[in-house]
Amino acid sequence: MLFVFGCTPKTTETTTATDTMADKADMAKTEVEKVMKNPAEAWRSTPPTPGPAPKIQIGESQEFVMANGLKVIVVENNKLPRVSYQLFVDAPDLIQGEDAGYIDFAGQLLNKGTTSKSKAEIDEAVDFMGASMSTSASGVFASSLSRHSENLMKILSDVVKNPTFPEAEFDKIKKQTLSGLAQNKESPEAIASNVSSVLRYGKNHPYGELVTEETVGKITLGKTKEYYQKYFKPNYSYLVVVGDTDVAKTKELVKKYLGDWKKTDKVEQYDYPVPTAPDATTVDFVNKSGAVQSIINITYPVDLKPGSDDLIKASVANTILGGFFQSRLNDNLRETKAYTYGARSRLSYDKNVGFFLASASVRNEVTDSSLVEFMKELNALRDVKVPLEEVELAKSVMAGNFARSLERPETVARFALNTARYNLPKDYYANYLENLSKVTPEDVEEMSQKYFLTKNAHIIVVGNQDEVAEKLGRFSADGKVHYYDVYGNKMEMNKNTVPDGLTAQTVVDDYIKAVGGKDKLMAVKEVYSMASASMMGQSISMENFQMGNEKFASKVSLGGNVMQSVTFDGTKAKVGGMQGNQMLEGEDINAFKSSALIFPELHYDRLDYKFKLSGTEMIDGKEAYKIAVTSPFGQKSTEYFDVDSKMKVRSISEAGDFTYSAYEELDGIMFPYEIKMSGGGMPVPMVIKVEKIEVNKGIDAAMFKLD
Repeated sequence: MLFVFGCTPKTTETTTATDTMADKADMAKTEVEKVMKNPAEAWRSTPPTPGPAPKIQIGESQEFVMANGLKVIVVENNKLPRVSYQLFVDAPDLIQGEDAGYIDFAGQLLNKGTTSKSKAEIDEAVDFMGASMSTSASGVFASSLSRHSENLMKILSDVVKNPTFPEAEFDKIKKQTLSGLAQNKESPEAIASNVSSVLRYGKNHPYGELVTEETVGKITLGKTKEYYQKYFKPNYSYLVVVGDTDVAKTKELVKKYLGDWKKTDKVEQYDYPVPTAPDATTVDFVNKSGAVQSIINITYPVDLKPGSDDLIKASVANTILGGFFQSRLNDNLRETKAYTYGARSRLSYDKNVGFFLASASVRNEVTDSSLVEFMKELNALRDVKVPLEEVELAKSVMAGNFARSLERPETVARFALNTARYNLPKDYYANYLENLSKVTPEDVEEMSQKYFLTKNAHIIVVGNQDEVAEKLGRFSADGKVHYYDVYGNKMEMNKNTVPDGLTAQTVVDDYIKAVGGKDKLMAVKEVYSMASASMMGQSISMENFQMGNEKFASKVSLGGNVMQSVTFDGTKAKVGGMQGNQMLEGEDINAFKSSALIFPELHYDRLDYKFKLSGTEMIDGKEAYKIAVTSPFGQKSTEYFDVDSKMKVRSISEAGDFTYSAYEELDGIMFPYEIKMSGGGMPVPMVIKVEKIEVNKGIDAAMFKLD
C-alpha cells in the first residue's frame, strides 16, 4: 500500500522583538513631532481611547439544595427553546493502582443499560427527542429542546440511579481501550503526552498515573460497580441546569426524578504531595526509531488556582507566547523558521496543581535549533517588557474567544459550576472582560517571570535517537540526555555495542541464510501474495504481484471494491484511488523500484545500497540488530534483524512501521505470515494476515500494463 502526504510550511520574513521595539520608539517620536507641527491634523489621525469594557450578561444563577444533599444551580436563558443538564460528581482524585482505568470504565458504562432500559432503548429514546447525552466518570451531560426537558430528566435520572453495567458492554469497552492503547504506543504525540504527565506529576499522584495494557487487563466489572456505588452520590454532586426553564419548574423535576437518590456518609478525601517544578532543567528522551519528526514538550507543574489574582494576567502572557496563531512561538518556529506546522503553549489552572506546556512537532534536523528558539522566546518574555500593542492584541483575541464560548450551553454550565465549586465571586465571569482590559505590559512581565521557567523544566522529546538525541545534552543542566520508555519509566538506552567484527553485511548475510539461502532466493522470479486485515470494523483484502525484481502491482479492496491500486512496469507507474488514476515517472517512481525487489537484501551490493550497523534495540522483548539503510533510489529505512533467529522482525520508513512475525516455510523459503503496520498514513495500527503466497506460479504479464 502507498500513502503519500505532504505540504510545505509557509515561510515569511519577520522582525525580532528588539527590532520591533526600536521601530515603535521611532514611530512614537514621529507622532510627537506631527502633533507639534499640526495639532488639528494629529487629532484627526489619532484613534479614540477605548471605552470601558462591557459586563457580560451571562444570566443570574439561582441555587438550592435538595434534602439528599444534591446542589442544584439554575441559569435561566429563554432566548432559545433549549435546556441542558450537567450532573457533576465531585469525587476525590484517586490513585487507581494496578487496575488503573476502572474509573473511566465506570463512567462509560453508565448509559449502557439500566434496570428498565437496554442501551439500544436509551439511545432510541434520546434520538427520538433530537437530544444528546454523554456520560463519563464525572457524571452526565444532556441537552434537548425545552419541551422535552422532563423526558430528558427522566432518562438522565434513570442512567444515574439505576445502571446495570452489562458485562457485554464492559467487554466491548475493554477491547476498545486496549485497541486505543496499542495505537497510542505507536503515536509520538500520545507518547509525549503520557511521559509529560508522568514526569510533571510523578506516578504517585493521580494526575501522573497512566492506564496501560497491563492495568486494563486487571480491571473487573466488580471494580467499576464498586466505584459507582461509593462515589456517585447526591451529597457529592452538582446539577447545573441552563436554558429555557425556571427555578420552580426545575425544583419540581429534580424532586420528582432525583429526590429519592440515596445519599451516603462522608466520603474519604485524600491528600497528595503537591508536585513542583524540577530543581534544574532536564532533557527527557523517548526513542521512536525511524521517526522523521520530533515531538517537543517543555513542561512543569505550576501553582495556579481557579479564580486566583494571577489567572487572567498569566493567561494574557501565555496568549502572547503561544496561545493563538500570531503568537511569538508560532510566528518564530512556523512563519520565520519553517521548523513546524505549528508551535503552541498552554498555561492550565487546577484546584490542586496546574501545568505549563509549550510544544511543537519539528523535523529531525532542526530539533536542537527549535529548542534554542523555544528558550529564546521564553526568556524574551521574562526579560523584555512586551509592547502595549502586543498586549492589546492578545487581550482582543481572548475577549473574542470568551464571547464566542458563551454561545455554547456547556460553557455557561461550566461557569456556574466553577463559581460554586471554587467559591468564586458571583460576578467573576460577568466581570471577566473588565478585568481582562486592566492587564498591563507590567503585569505580563511579572507573570512571565513567575510562570515561564527555563531553568526548571522537563524538556521531553520523542524522536529518532540516532539522529536527534546526541545534540540535546546541552539543554540539560547536567549535560545529559535521560531516557524513558513510552510509559515514562526511566531506562538505560542500549549502548549500541555489537560483537567485534560484526558488520551490517554479516547481519544481512545471516538473514539470507536463515530464510533459505542465496541460491533459493535468487531462483525466485515471481511472488504473488494475498492478505486480509480489519480496520475500524471494515474488512480489507490486499494482493501484491512482483515479477523479475523489476515490476510490481498491488490492489487494496474494501467490500469487493478496489480502493487503491499501484501498477509499475519498471519504467512508469500508475496509481489509482478514489480520485481517479495518476501516471508517474521520473523521480516519482523511485519508491516503486524498491517495492519491485522480492528480497531487497539480495541486491544491496549489486545496486549500491548504503547500509550501516548502528547497534541493537529491543523489539517485542527480544534483542535485534539495527541497520540504517539508504537505497540507490533515495529511500531511507531502519531494518531490524533478530539476534537469535536472524529473521527480519521490523522495518521503519516513511511508508510506515512494519513488524514481521509468524514465519512459515514455503518451497524451502521462510515468509512472514503476519505483519503489523502503523504509520504511513494509517489512522490506526493494522494487523495483516497473509492467507496465500505463490512462488514462480506464472503471473500474467498483463498485470503490469499501464493502459
